[in-house]
Amino acid sequence: MKADTVLTLTPLDINGKPLTPFHFTRYEVPEKISFGGDQMLAVHQFIGGARVIDAMGRSDIPLAWSGLFFGSSALVRARYIDYLRTNGGACLLTWAELSYKVVIQTFKADFERFYQLPYSITCVVVADNAKQQLTAPASIDQSIGDDINLASSLTSLIGDGPLSSAMATLSTAVKAVSSFAAATRATLNTVLAPLAIVYSQTQSLIATASNTIQSVTTLGGILPYNPIATQAQNLLGQVTAMNSLPQLFQLQSVLSRVGTNISGISTAGQTVTVGGGNLFKMAQQNYGDATNWTDIAKANALVDPQITGVQTLSIPSVPGASGGVLSQ
Repeated sequence: MKADTVLTLTPLDINGKPLTPFHFTRYEVPEKISFGGDQMLAVHQFIGGARVIDAMGRSDIPLAWSGLFFGSSALVRARYIDYLRTNGGACLLTWAELSYKVVIQTFKADFERFYQLPYSITCVVVADNAKQQLTAPASIDQSIGDDINLASSLTSLIGDGPLSSAMATLSTAVKAVSSFAAATRATLNTVLAPLAIVYSQTQSLIATASNTIQSVTTLGGILPYNPIATQAQNLLGQVTAMNSLPQLFQLQSVLSRVGTNISGISTAGQTVTVGGGNLFKMAQQNYGDATNWTDIAKANALVDPQITGVQTLSIPSVPGASGGVLSQ
């Protein structure tokens, strides 16, 4: 996992409502988190080797990782996670598009300095809250387009003016890209820049909503400068923040997925040097589909699938969905 990956552990109250989220940052974010698990099977073995297997349901592996609390607040942050362990309550663990309801089983921190505490944590999965992947992954263009449409819908529900304006700019930038798989770094940057703005605005709204929910108010007009109307307005703001927070978390997850997909395009490609041949064969070797020759052609500003002489060609990491049609 990259250091800028958003890994969040949000405690839930007894009614399942989210409280103040804890965001792991910098060295606290692990290199990876393994997820998945087993299918519980009841295997009935019969004479002659015949078998009947009953699928009993999923059994998720614990989510475990390690990191480093570092800085002036390291000890405070480590003790807070340990408090969540001793409290034994359910938490919402989210990163990218993954979301799990968990209970912390084990937390261990090694005190090396007050500002330096390596830690490890293990969470037992209660439920998988993420939408299941029921179909094969779509093309990169379709995936990004679908996520942008979902993000636009969530933005409309949230109803924040600056966020909606930033989202409109991002949508326009995405629509201007004809093929992400064959896009240059400069083209990808025209999307990454407005994406960063929308993401930053979303994080700011999450922080504001969380603070609003946690602010404690007192009803009544007995105290000076504490009129009932003001307190009623504050309570209304808390209700509004509580309703918008799940949508903001979902928007944050969708934007993170878009950023991951685009970053993967820009970093995972390769270059090969060939002497003659054709793009059909290269597409078949790299993608398993000769019709994706057009993605290689676009990435190298070619119009002829035949390769003449010795050339060094860029191979996009993810093919598009052109169907073998080269459009300029």
